[in-house]
Amino acid sequence: MSKQSILTAIIAVFISLPIHADDVEKQDVTLREEIVVTAARIAPEPARIPGVVTVIDRRDLEGDRVFTTSEALRKAAGVNVRDEEGLGLRPNIGIRGLNPTRSSKVLLLEDGVPLAYAPYGDNASYYHPPIERYEAIEIVKGSGQIAYGPSTVGGVINYVTPNPPSVPTLRLSLADGNRDYASGELTAGDTWGPVGGLLTVMRKKSDGARENTHSVLTDVFAKVAYTITPRQHLTFRPSHYAEDSQITYSGLREQEYRDDPRQNPFSNDSFEGARSGAAMTHLFQTGSGVSLATTAYGSRFERDWWRQSSNSSQRPNDSADAACGGMENLQTTCGNEGRLRTYLTWGVESKARIARDLGAIAAEAEVGLRFHSEDQERLQVNGDSPLARSGRLVENNERRNQAVASFMQTHFMAGRWTLSPGFRVEQIRFARTNRLAAVSGRTSLTELIPGVGVAFAMSDATTFFGGIHRGFAPPRTEDVISNATGQVVELDAERSWNVEAGVRSTVRAGLQLDASLFRMQYENQIVPATIAGGAGATLTNGGKTLHQGLELSGRIDSAALFGTKRNVFAKAAWTWIPTAEFIGARFSSIAGAGQVSVSGNRLPYAPEQLLTAGVGYLLPSGSQLYLEAVHIGSQFADDLNTVAPTADGQRGRIDASMIFNATVNVEVPRLNSTFFVTIKNVLDRSYIVDRTRGILPGSPRLIQMGFNFRL
Repeated sequence: MSKQSILTAIIAVFISLPIHADDVEKQDVTLREEIVVTAARIAPEPARIPGVVTVIDRRDLEGDRVFTTSEALRKAAGVNVRDEEGLGLRPNIGIRGLNPTRSSKVLLLEDGVPLAYAPYGDNASYYHPPIERYEAIEIVKGSGQIAYGPSTVGGVINYVTPNPPSVPTLRLSLADGNRDYASGELTAGDTWGPVGGLLTVMRKKSDGARENTHSVLTDVFAKVAYTITPRQHLTFRPSHYAEDSQITYSGLREQEYRDDPRQNPFSNDSFEGARSGAAMTHLFQTGSGVSLATTAYGSRFERDWWRQSSNSSQRPNDSADAACGGMENLQTTCGNEGRLRTYLTWGVESKARIARDLGAIAAEAEVGLRFHSEDQERLQVNGDSPLARSGRLVENNERRNQAVASFMQTHFMAGRWTLSPGFRVEQIRFARTNRLAAVSGRTSLTELIPGVGVAFAMSDATTFFGGIHRGFAPPRTEDVISNATGQVVELDAERSWNVEAGVRSTVRAGLQLDASLFRMQYENQIVPATIAGGAGATLTNGGKTLHQGLELSGRIDSAALFGTKRNVFAKAAWTWIPTAEFIGARFSSIAGAGQVSVSGNRLPYAPEQLLTAGVGYLLPSGSQLYLEAVHIGSQFADDLNTVAPTADGQRGRIDASMIFNATVNVEVPRLNSTFFVTIKNVLDRSYIVDRTRGILPGSPRLIQMGFNFRL
């Protein structure tokens, strides 16, 4: 019997059980509440989730005047976000010591739907919506994440979009700042009988963190909710994103950074990207303890990235460019490379919630089935001049992925105890065609991902939890099928065993504390060769690794704690990862290092400590002052843990950094407006954030001011 047949049999048995006494009442949940819980949020009831759950809500996003998703995610313990271009267009997100490059080891969702353009075949983030689109961010870690996939390693990040308002609403937000920053956002919405609608249009521009860079992005998002019957609801969410950027791929050499950390010699790099997508969710409540949410989703993402360089070596282009002799010819005879990509992604996913009565035990199950398809069209064109936008076709690849995924996660509740066993099955097919060489290849894999968690509610305010689950992430299509021969390459999927234990507690009104201990032991962590010090973009089997650490977060509010009219509040998120290292037999991937053992060395881009802490003062009117400190510990850029920087800037220790942010919000009720001033990196500190392709600097001091008007 197949794994899918076993799941079907389990569901049939579960449905045949008697209905829990409270289920009929649960079926009367309103459209707005149920759509948020079932179709948008992945953590509606944190008390039952056997793992860490962090929610960053509108209070944090608006009160702190969050500038990018990078800034927002740093407010969650365990999350490391590495800047790249200074506007949050391509955040590099890592969780619990996992490498943050291109966010490839994190599952990104929007309203529960995969956000990445190819989560099964190339889970890299070259597109990311602006933070202004969202009203909340959910981060789930631990065994609760097996309900989502395909990646179940470090954690799941779900961006939650706002629902149509119940009353006529109009909001306008305008802001201006240094480095040619400007943004404008207009939101309008209302509900007319059974139909609710919301439309948001946003445009933003900035010069980013370096010279010779500039970005302009436009984001349009809409949501329509329709009540078909009291038990049937439909939600439609279309969106369009466009980016036109002068953004480089390359960093600086060591001497270049010392001479001028903001310089950018690659002034002719260009990135144009556009993504159009839509998702439609149908929610059906049977009235017999079962609700079914079915979502159909699809997107088309196109990007043309023309760049003068792929690394920071003395030769700024590939060796095939005979006219390019070095950096002195960069703006004259050196050509450039066009990396032209088109991704078409679609899928259908159904999730059922079933509640049943097992006598003294109340049982709830969530089961799901997904059909998912990806088509990647990849071209590379080498031009013969710095401004060329055409040239020799040197790559013409098609990569296809189809996946069938199913899961079941149950909650057995007896008194204060909740036991949550579950499993996920991923069946993935990979196909690759090299049209230039007329070769193709196919392969597939099937993975069973089990997990179990337990929670004990010591009181209504305090819950202890623990769990263990299988971590899994599929390899990229290009890394398991040879481009030259079409043969299958022996690159394993990522697999690990993840364990955590913790507590979440509202100690009393106005005082919240969360803590968790975690251990992730990889059987095989995939390491990018460029980061390991090798050549090219190929991934390699990194071998066994171990991650262990502690996460602490909390918030205190004087108004709720002591009954003061003016609220003095403080919040903090601290991550300590003393262990993030290679274990077992492991040798360096750095070219020329030979058989140098790195067992016991720290993993690249895994800082030992992360801290985001702030203090604020909130008046009854809503006016607020907020001060924040962001600390990122020192980290290594290669598996040899090289300390002294190399001349090309790609290796060497990245020193710890701390920056300070400040925000003032002034409410003017008679104008229905909020005026604000925010300063990021108040002291204008210069620091390094990345060495992967040469040195990238962190953002300089950014000053922005503006207002929000609401009607």
